[in-house]
Amino acid sequence: MSLKIVTYAIILIITTVVALCLVNLIIELRRCLMMFQQNSYRPERYNRWLKESGDSTSTLRLFGIIVLMLTLSPFCNSFVVMMPLVALFSIVSIIKLSRRKYKKPLVMTKRAYRIIISSLLIVALASSLIMTIAGWDNYMVFIKVLLAAYCLSHAIILAANYMLTPIEKRITKRYCNEAASILAAMPDLKIIGVTGSYGKTTTKHYLHRILSEQFETIMTPGSFNTTLGVVRTIREMLKPYHEVFIVEMGAKQTGDIREICDLVHPWGGVITAVGPQHLESFKSIDNVQATKFELADALPSDGLAVINNDFEKISDRIVTNTKVLRYAVKNTEEADYIASNIEYSPIGTRFDIIRCADGHKLSLYTHLVGECNISNILAAVAVAHSLGVSDERIAYAVEKIEQVEHRLSIKRIPGGLTIIDDAFNSNPVGSAMALDVLASMKGGRRFLITPGMIELGDEQQELNRQFGFKAASCCDIAIVVGRYNRDAIVNGLTEGGMALDSIHQVDSFAQAQSLLTSMAVGGDTILYENDLPDTFK
Repeated sequence: MSLKIVTYAIILIITTVVALCLVNLIIELRRCLMMFQQNSYRPERYNRWLKESGDSTSTLRLFGIIVLMLTLSPFCNSFVVMMPLVALFSIVSIIKLSRRKYKKPLVMTKRAYRIIISSLLIVALASSLIMTIAGWDNYMVFIKVLLAAYCLSHAIILAANYMLTPIEKRITKRYCNEAASILAAMPDLKIIGVTGSYGKTTTKHYLHRILSEQFETIMTPGSFNTTLGVVRTIREMLKPYHEVFIVEMGAKQTGDIREICDLVHPWGGVITAVGPQHLESFKSIDNVQATKFELADALPSDGLAVINNDFEKISDRIVTNTKVLRYAVKNTEEADYIASNIEYSPIGTRFDIIRCADGHKLSLYTHLVGECNISNILAAVAVAHSLGVSDERIAYAVEKIEQVEHRLSIKRIPGGLTIIDDAFNSNPVGSAMALDVLASMKGGRRFLITPGMIELGDEQQELNRQFGFKAASCCDIAIVVGRYNRDAIVNGLTEGGMALDSIHQVDSFAQAQSLLTSMAVGGDTILYENDLPDTFK
């Protein structure tokens, strides 16, 4: 074999290994960016996820660290050993990362592009500095640098975000100013905020459906419930002809809702619930209460606060700066709007809404089921009445309300199965109501498929145990998904009297679905309660 052929072969091998390392690094950086995005681009949340998930010490990453350490040892610091070793690791990593399925894939927004480009720039600058010292012809050092970058991908993403902080602040300020100018040009626009530990998205949809009978109404889409989500809605979707703007307001820490209110200056607000949600960041239920009531505190004297008296941490909070209407399904003593004569059926619900001030009764029918849905409709009706929407229009709209996807929606599929889909953002109150709906289903067996509830702080294990205890009397077969809450739920199920052979433990929803397919028959009902995001296992 000629020297020329050998040289070409060596160059080809080096080029191939470098290419594999680069592809592996880019895929891993994209994955880290995806998780950073799912943590709202907040370093403190991302670091908490790293700690809780163990991603920084995953099997694949430890494999990468071991390979890097081996390449630094004298034994492996040779062409014939290092090249196959690095190539093998890169190929295995690329295959595994490429095959992973994500519930919420990376969305390549402009910010995401800025972070990924900055991350690659950091790698390029570090590589250039090291190669300048080691010599540009030392390809083995370059490969080791790429391996090290793979192992430090989390830190690189955080460094890129830190580097971009001044730019992101300027961009955010510019967008916020543009949104504020748009709102200032629409002084007659009625802005209604909707917040709560749970129920805010469905209440937003119901309110939008009812008010649209009389007004040109727009709402923040999907889960656009952060300041930037609201800003984007204003800049891209709000039009001069709109009369009512319904703004969903989410929060993970104190001050989040105040920030949105400072931007939109709402006339009215709905507070649907105060409960143990996001306690990992809020730390206490009192902080949750204070944050949700940032909406009520921001309302003008001629505004309107509509708040749910069924929650203790709402009913005991006094609001004096604006008009208040309290609504309730259970704690009706001091409520201004109550629901009564509730009659559930598998195809819908009939109920009356009583306006306590004058005894006015409005009889309604909805295709929705569950007490939480009745409560959310109650809030929407209170707002609609205050804005002068007639009973006839309200009744028509309520009957036409469609189930919000993944929020206690019921559908029947071919084969005679009934699906109760409550997969979005499970919480103690909502999950209990979903179990009640499941318990009411007659005819076939009742299946529960759940990974439990998350972000409940120190109460997480106990609340999931209580959830399992209640589930034992509401379902015939339980399939517990994942390991995050497994022990707590299984303990609750057994304490509630469910036989062990009726409890199944699987690692993924794919496995749960496969098991369900082999067990379910026509007439059975399946409740999907929560679907954990990629940031939880």
